[in-house]
Amino acid sequence: MSPTQEGSIVLVVTLLMLLSGVPVAFGLGAISIIFLLIFQGFDSMHVVAETFYSGLDDFTLVAIPMFVMMGAAIGSSPAGKDLYEALDRWLYRLPGGLVISNLGACAIFAALTGSSPACCAAIGKMGIPEMRRRGYPDEVATGSICAGGTLGILIPPSITFILYGIATETSIGRLFVAGVMPGIMLTGMFMLWSVFAIWKSGFRSHAAEFRYSWKQKFESVPKIAPFVFIIVGVMYALYGGVATPSEAAGVGAALCLVLAVLIYRLWTPQQIWMILRDTMRESVMILTIIAAAVLFGYMLTSLYLTQTLAQAIADAHFNRWVLMGTINLFLLVCGFFIPPAAIILMTSPILLPIITAAGFDPVWFGVILTINMEIGLIHPPVGLNIYIVNAIAPDVPVTKVMWGTLPYVLCMMLAIVILCIFPEIATWLPNHLMGVGK
Repeated sequence: MSPTQEGSIVLVVTLLMLLSGVPVAFGLGAISIIFLLIFQGFDSMHVVAETFYSGLDDFTLVAIPMFVMMGAAIGSSPAGKDLYEALDRWLYRLPGGLVISNLGACAIFAALTGSSPACCAAIGKMGIPEMRRRGYPDEVATGSICAGGTLGILIPPSITFILYGIATETSIGRLFVAGVMPGIMLTGMFMLWSVFAIWKSGFRSHAAEFRYSWKQKFESVPKIAPFVFIIVGVMYALYGGVATPSEAAGVGAALCLVLAVLIYRLWTPQQIWMILRDTMRESVMILTIIAAAVLFGYMLTSLYLTQTLAQAIADAHFNRWVLMGTINLFLLVCGFFIPPAAIILMTSPILLPIITAAGFDPVWFGVILTINMEIGLIHPPVGLNIYIVNAIAPDVPVTKVMWGTLPYVLCMMLAIVILCIFPEIATWLPNHLMGVGK
């Protein structure tokens, strides 16, 4: 059987497995073992355990549970509520000021958690009921939170960037820096669209004479200031060469836990246990997927499937931008059905040789890939953020939530086009701060 035929069989079986609802890690592991047995016999089994272990034998992976703990500590506290209220008091005079407040809160919360579902749930629990209470259209109230939540995987520290960096051996520090400007750009695009939509509808959330006093504005700052300092501190440690991502993540997790205890009084054993439990669950899930994906990658390579695909694309002599458009379309479709972690770990090792051969920067491509993953988070049929928001506001039909996310999906697609035309938006900051490199 030719590598092309083997690859077609592997592709079909993998898609069926992912669509069946089987846990990604178990499904990838099972498929890898089965195809190795079929095509290479029992002699191939002696490397399975070693390959699975090697997928986790990387000190960089320590950063994942640490960043997850940051998100769990902040997510278990009222930090999201305080952040949301503080921004609302400063931005309430803008058309759609409450939507802007929510998106701003999502952007800052994203820098604390690195998780899209956590960001979406934490801000959505306060923002959606309040926007609906003040009369905002349901589509805007739910769609903006869905979109804002996706910033959790783009604005550093991002678990998505860590996974991509590990899968492609790209500098995680450079990826984090590269995500800053696109993250700010995308947040700005979300805000601009929201302001335009609210202005066009003529809606006002406050009476014309309503005012927050300066005292009320500044009263909201002290509780959120320490967490903003943590973001600044972790970013400085990473980009200033003070610490590695793993070390900075450990310090950030410890500080977030301490502040959650000191500021929000989360010191009962039950509350601490919930933070540790949530950290353990998500970390084990991600790490198991990583190990299974490494085994899956070994299976693809040992059967010469990745080499055959890369060679076929090279032989086709596509224009490099036609190639990039095709890859974006492929990632977009994958994001409709498969979780971001699985897509990154399965496709990055295959796509990296292709995009580097075409002359594209792997750090820049990591940003493009992540925005594609963001689209998948707010687009059916998987659309994880859509179902999180629907759980927060169950009386809003899912179809209405989906329509509300559509303008933000278009904003993300436009962001990808802008980054393709002006790649310096992603590459200038890491090159400026860390020197030109890969």
